[in-house]
Amino acid sequence: MLNIDLHCHSNVSDGVLTPTQLVERAHRRGVMVLALTDHDDVAGLDEASRVAAEKNITFINGVEISVTWRGRTIHILGLNVDPDYKPLFEGLTSIRDGRTQRARTIADELEKVGVEGSFEGAFAYVGERGLIGRTHFARFLVEKGYAKDMKAVFKKYLVKGKPGYAHHEWIQLSGAIDWITGSGGRAVIAHPARYNLGKNVLNDLFDEFCALGGTGIEVISASHTREQVEIFADYARIRGFLVSCGSDFHGPDESFYDLGQLPDLPPGCVPVWHDWKIPAACLT
Repeated sequence: MLNIDLHCHSNVSDGVLTPTQLVERAHRRGVMVLALTDHDDVAGLDEASRVAAEKNITFINGVEISVTWRGRTIHILGLNVDPDYKPLFEGLTSIRDGRTQRARTIADELEKVGVEGSFEGAFAYVGERGLIGRTHFARFLVEKGYAKDMKAVFKKYLVKGKPGYAHHEWIQLSGAIDWITGSGGRAVIAHPARYNLGKNVLNDLFDEFCALGGTGIEVISASHTREQVEIFADYARIRGFLVSCGSDFHGPDESFYDLGQLPDLPPGCVPVWHDWKIPAACLT
């Protein structure tokens, strides 16, 4: 049986492990095919790829791109991308530049409710690349006792309608898909249940995504209940989407699924990797 994980994060973005540590953990946990999908950055791919080759893991170059669609933030996975594709590389650079400004806005909003020093506190968790996101603020808030864990943070802070929320305009959906497909990769909507779109709006997203060249949705995700897995498997069967699976692993104490822990895909779904060159030994 194929042990595959196509969605995880290193400390290049908001994970806690280095690319090397991440791949080593995946190896210990029996992962055979792994994609590193850091937020808006591909800087960890070379390191992760080298270690994966040493561990006989089939490595997939990936990225998770922040997109604004109808005023909402949507995440699009790019799988099997070429990280040296110039429009992708330059586009991700522009997104990262915007993250710092958003972080300052988050810190300003938190200060309004008495949370001081959050910008500097969040940056203490940021990796060498300097990419900062809500997860770094969440770790700071847990450290300072404003919430008991990461899940509690996102119930009380950082999301729309709560202290610390900061609206930000990311790249448009068309741009992200163009970068991914232009680089030879496949565009996949990450954890679609997380966006709480409602049936009609969700169908609109799927229609536009398909029209722009998107081909897959993430069915197995730490963000999905068993019921939601079946719902999105049905969408995939009806609409002809390829399906993907990923732990969305950030760290040993922060993720619902660990690397190597994912359940099987529902029957009747066509995996996003169905035509990839995966060693036969991984498939048996």
